[in-house]
Amino acid sequence: MTAAGSQQQGNRVLNRGLCRHTLVAVQLEHFPNSVEPATVADHIRRCGYAIVDELVDQRTMDRLDREVAPYLAASAHGRDDYDGRLTRRTGSLIARTPTARELVMHPTIVGTVGEFLSHATAVQLHLTQLIAIAPGETAQKLHRDQMAFDFFPFPADYHVQCNTIWALTDFTVENGATHLLPGSSSVSDEHGLLLAEAQATMRRGSCLFYDGKVLHGGGANRSTGERRGVNITYSVGWVRQEENQYLATPADIARTLDDDLLRMMGYQQGAFALGYVGDQQDPLSLLRGDHRKVKVIGDVVRKHEDHRRFVEQLDASQSSI
Repeated sequence: MTAAGSQQQGNRVLNRGLCRHTLVAVQLEHFPNSVEPATVADHIRRCGYAIVDELVDQRTMDRLDREVAPYLAASAHGRDDYDGRLTRRTGSLIARTPTARELVMHPTIVGTVGEFLSHATAVQLHLTQLIAIAPGETAQKLHRDQMAFDFFPFPADYHVQCNTIWALTDFTVENGATHLLPGSSSVSDEHGLLLAEAQATMRRGSCLFYDGKVLHGGGANRSTGERRGVNITYSVGWVRQEENQYLATPADIARTLDDDLLRMMGYQQGAFALGYVGDQQDPLSLLRGDHRKVKVIGDVVRKHEDHRRFVEQLDASQSSI
């Protein structure tokens, strides 16, 4: 195919994606930190990403940097080219860094995640990880994060994740700001790779949102400094979490955390029949030392028509007895 043919096909794919940019130059959309979560979620649906500038202040980032420093120092470099042989990945941030808990539960984040994944009964924390890309690191292979689920072919209109990367350092073209192919979420890899690519440059304290389908990857670090980002991702409540939150945060630390954070970590019903302990005991209830049971199917929020129909039929059969 000629270069002109590639551009024409790419434009056709792009128009289907409803994300307005050209193949010549992509100007990624930035939003102020006063933006409403619904606006962010809408942009993610249309383009696969959104960037909110300076969502937290520098003191918050300074505090996080100090808290995570000893754990980062003890982290080994990646074992293959995908993880990055000059990249360190440091997890268990809920247990290790109190400031990371604030990022996980930031109102703009929680509001956006809830809106974007509103088709699910519950949402949950999927992963916490500091990613430190050292000078000399090469660009990561472009990928879609939802491949973590055994490469399951989720329908194009079903989103299983809503992800974030917080800039712990400035993200620049030179130090490896994340590469994105806006509009690639709803098309095949073959078509997605024809789309224009951009790097998510942003200032420290800013946050990149992206869905689990958009093609993206860490950039090559051609600077003299390390690029650090905090990857905090969220998923619908019925899938397995990438990071095992129940072991990553020991129970003695978990008991000191507030209930909203614990529910986000997974101490909740992932759906009407997911996540209970023993004799249908609520997991948060067990952690707190009481004996409350999980909700029965009729009491769980009914997000799906099949769920509503099932409960209606169940109620009708009971009333006829």
